[in-house]
Amino acid sequence: MRTRILAATAAVVASGVALARPAAAQTDYYNTDKGRPVTIEDAYPVERYAFELQLAPVRMERESGGAYHWEIAPELAYGILPRTQLEVGFPLAYQDAGEEGRTGGLAGIEIAALHNLNVETRTLPALAVGAEVLLPVGGLAPDRAYTSLKGIATRTFSWARFHVNGQYTLGSDADEGDQVGEASRWMAGVAVDRTFPLRSLLVTANVFAEQPLVEDEELAWTAEAGFRYQTSPQFNIDFGVGRRFAGGEQGWFFTFGAAHAFAVRSLLPIR
Repeated sequence: MRTRILAATAAVVASGVALARPAAAQTDYYNTDKGRPVTIEDAYPVERYAFELQLAPVRMERESGGAYHWEIAPELAYGILPRTQLEVGFPLAYQDAGEEGRTGGLAGIEIAALHNLNVETRTLPALAVGAEVLLPVGGLAPDRAYTSLKGIATRTFSWARFHVNGQYTLGSDADEGDQVGEASRWMAGVAVDRTFPLRSLLVTANVFAEQPLVEDEELAWTAEAGFRYQTSPQFNIDFGVGRRFAGGEQGWFFTFGAAHAFAVRSLLPIR
């Protein structure tokens, strides 16, 4: 199993390098977001006054029983304060359970905030704190709101960056069969990425553990890899592959996303 995971990681990295072309100086590819292309993210928000529209982040998962699960989660982030962003997302889920039928619909509304605490130095990593609320809106949404708190650390070396994420969800446990989206009681993981600035390319891989919100469910482990590539100063794409290899519903999943960065002139400060 480990051999298959490593082989998939190598294939994704190789495909990212093959697709890249030299480009002008660009930086948006450098800042990773949750799920774009992997779950573990870095400690940096979008720039102040900037918007980032995640146009079509798609996740397709094949569970061990053969059922397929699709999710499209458009999101909009805004740099509302120095080193601070607000984000709202609308996850749309589709479940094909074979003989049990198919279901689809809005799986809640996500509202999140991320604040970077400091600039990284030679001795201190960049640190960030975040909060997220999943609201019970939609046919596939949870039956109550879930609030999560997150801490992030990013450390940069000349040859790679490392990121550590930890997240905890407040409130009572969910009942078996409840819709809880991607929420878990807690999650902790580490990621490593390497950038190729002249090609506007980032390749990354991570591993993380998460405890489900449903009491007595097993601890789940997941490994992911992917790349993020900037095609223009305002537009980037990403692709990822992962496998849940222990606990929970084990299986492979794939992600694809695209994002557009822009600013609104009327919101910029007058100089």
